[in-house]
Amino acid sequence: MIMAETRNDKSAGIWTLRPLPAMDEGQFKQWQALLESRTGMTLTSDRLSFLQTNLGIRMREIGCETYQSYYEKVVSGPSAVIEWATLVDRLTVQETRFFRDTDAFRLVSDYIMTRPLEHLKRHPLEAWSVGCSTGEEPYTLAMLLDQGMKHLGLNPLFGVTGSDISKPAIEKAQKGIFGAGKLVTTDPAVRDLYFLPEERNQWAISPAIKQRVCFTRLNVLDLNQAPMHGMDIIFCQNLLIYFRRWRRREIVKRLTERLAPGGLLVLGQGELTDWQHPSLQRVPSDNVLAWIRRQTDEE
Repeated sequence: MIMAETRNDKSAGIWTLRPLPAMDEGQFKQWQALLESRTGMTLTSDRLSFLQTNLGIRMREIGCETYQSYYEKVVSGPSAVIEWATLVDRLTVQETRFFRDTDAFRLVSDYIMTRPLEHLKRHPLEAWSVGCSTGEEPYTLAMLLDQGMKHLGLNPLFGVTGSDISKPAIEKAQKGIFGAGKLVTTDPAVRDLYFLPEERNQWAISPAIKQRVCFTRLNVLDLNQAPMHGMDIIFCQNLLIYFRRWRRREIVKRLTERLAPGGLLVLGQGELTDWQHPSLQRVPSDNVLAWIRRQTDEE
């Protein structure tokens, strides 16, 4: 990692490059504690290089020369709130794409198709994508819900909420415009139905789908304050891997409380092991980690 700096040496008159010092154990633990206390996200020792690289890039951008001075800027500087939001975005936004987990989305489709018709006629389906990043997942859920409703001959009564801790990610999701690389796992027929071609090999979400999806900024440590309740589908993949085991269970417990009776909860494979909840019944599947909330709670 390198940092650019200028010299007053007129004979040089050029930019020089100076390597950033390696982050020592004390500094790493300091950043670990800050990230976990504010976001719940844990960084293991094998993520030192990841943290050092991302901090270094940001420090270079703003001309900050030491990890300690940048830490103080993030914690108590005059622009601490803005700088913290920028850093969180760098550390949490992950690569994703539409229809990424084929098995999980197939389960969602099956779930929609097996709901009681009378219930679907009277009650809009509500889905929630937790840790939605730049929006590919909630938009995918909206497409699946729309397809299911059409197959059942019903009006498209549904809504999808996407939540994420990163403000820049949410802002990008709200625009609903994506590069072609995000659609590599999207069937061409689905692409032509739900996307509009844009300039420079980009695609825009169709208005019919876009109007069904809303986004909000939310830290999963604050789920007890989340306004979402009675959700039919909660989709939370590739998020829990960043948390300690005890916190994963606490997050999923909170999500369960916001699931409607008969609702579907989908997590990422391997993100939660040896866990049970009296309100949930495990969906029998070798490829998807999911539960259905019992119609009659036993909590």
